[in-house]
Amino acid sequence: MSQNPPDLRPDLAPAPRFGEPARPGQPTIGMVSLGCPKALVDSERILTRLRAEGYAISPDYKGAEAVIVNTCGFLDSAKAESLEAIGEALRENGRVIVTGCLGAEPDYITGAHPKVLAVTGPHQYEQVLDAVHKAVPPKPDPFVDLLPATGVSLTPRHYSYLKISEGCNHKCRFCIIPDMRGRLVSRPAHAVLREAERLVAAGVRELLVISQDTSAYGVDLKHASDRGHRAHITDLARDLGSLGAWVRLHYVYPYPHVRELVPLMAEGLVLPYLDIPFQHAHPETLRRMARPAAAARTLDEIAAWRRDCPDIVLRSTFIVGYPGETEAEFQTLLDWLDEAQLDRVGCFQYENVKGARSNALPDHVPDEVKAERFARFMAKAQAISEAKLAAKVGRTLQVIVDEVDAEGATCRTWGDAPEIDGNLFIDESFEGLAPGDIVTVKVDEAGEYDLWGHRV
Repeated sequence: MSQNPPDLRPDLAPAPRFGEPARPGQPTIGMVSLGCPKALVDSERILTRLRAEGYAISPDYKGAEAVIVNTCGFLDSAKAESLEAIGEALRENGRVIVTGCLGAEPDYITGAHPKVLAVTGPHQYEQVLDAVHKAVPPKPDPFVDLLPATGVSLTPRHYSYLKISEGCNHKCRFCIIPDMRGRLVSRPAHAVLREAERLVAAGVRELLVISQDTSAYGVDLKHASDRGHRAHITDLARDLGSLGAWVRLHYVYPYPHVRELVPLMAEGLVLPYLDIPFQHAHPETLRRMARPAAAARTLDEIAAWRRDCPDIVLRSTFIVGYPGETEAEFQTLLDWLDEAQLDRVGCFQYENVKGARSNALPDHVPDEVKAERFARFMAKAQAISEAKLAAKVGRTLQVIVDEVDAEGATCRTWGDAPEIDGNLFIDESFEGLAPGDIVTVKVDEAGEYDLWGHRV
C-alpha cells in the first residue's frame, strides 16, 4: 500500500530551532521532534524541564550524550518516518530514548529497534525525565543555568503554539489519536491565560491555539469558571484577544457554537482564520468515517461566517480514497469544494493505520485511484487558491515578518499560518525589518499560494 510522504502531510509542525551551545562539562541531550504542533509543544515541555535541571540541548547527534526522539503515530507513513528517525539516531549517537504517540506501542518500537534505552508514551513527561536521568545524570549549576520565564521554545521567538487541551472524544474510524492520547482533558482557562501572558510579555506576537478539538475546549470541565475565567472556547478566545497579540485558532470542529467566534474575528480580537478538519463532503463517506454527515448545513454555516466576517479565511484538510469511496462520492467532494471555495486546503490519501476501525471496512480503493483523485482534488484546490489570491492584488493588508535576508523579507498575512499556508514576500524597501514586526503592505502580485507586495 502506498503511503503519504512527509511533504504531502499537512499535519506537520515547523522544524525545531535550537538555542545556545553547552557550557564546559554540561550534560547535553539531543532532541528529534516529529509530527504535529501538539507534539512540538510536548517537546518544548520536556526540554524546559531538562533545561531547568542543568542540561544543554544539542542541535545534532554528535554533540549529545543521549537523544530523545518524540515520535508520531498518526498514519502508517508517520510511523515509518518515526522508526527511520529512531534508527538514524541509534546509528549516529547510539543512546536513544523514545517518547510520543508511537510510544503507546512499545513492542512495535522495540521489535524494530531493541537497543533503545527506554520507550514512553505521549505526554509522559516524568517517565522521559526518569529515563534521561538514568542515561545521563544531571549536573545543575544554579549560578549559570538560568531558564527564561517562557521556558524552552522550538519555534521562532515571535510566535508560539498554545496547547489548551489533550485528547479527543471523537471516535472517527480512521483515527487512533484517542487510543494513544486518551479522551479530552482541558487545561484550566486561568492556566492557559497565564501561559499566554508570559509568552506575550517575552515578545511573542502570534499565539497559535492548538488541541485535538479546539471547539470542544472545556466540555470535560462543564465549562466551569475558575479564578474569573470560564473554560469555554469563546470566552478563552476573547480573553486571549485582549493580550495584544495575533490569536490564530487551529483544529476547530464546526459545532454550532463556532458561529459565536466569528463576531470576535469581525471585531479584530482574534484573527479571521478558522482551521476546520472537514475531511469529506459526501454524507455516506462521512457516515463510514463516523463523522457528522452535515455537509449541506456546513455550506450554510460557511455562508453565515462570511456574511458576518467577510475577510474570514478558511483552511481545511480532507481524505481522498477512503474505503468505499465511489467516483460519485468523490465528485460530490469536488462539487462541494467548488461551492465552499475554501482558501487553504490540504489533503491526505487514505492509508490504513494499525488499530483503526476503518481497516476492516470493505471496498478499499486501489492506490492508483487514490493518487489520481488526490491529483484532481489538489488541482481544483490550487485553482481556487490562485483565484482567491489574485483578488487580493491591490489590497492593503497587515503582515507579520518571519525572516529577513539579503533578498528580502518573508512574511505572512493574517490568513496564513506558519509552515502550512502561503507567504507574502517583500523584495524592496525591507531594510530595518526584523522577525516579529507587523507591518502594512499593498499586494502587487499573486501566485498559486503566495503573494508579493510593498510596504505602505
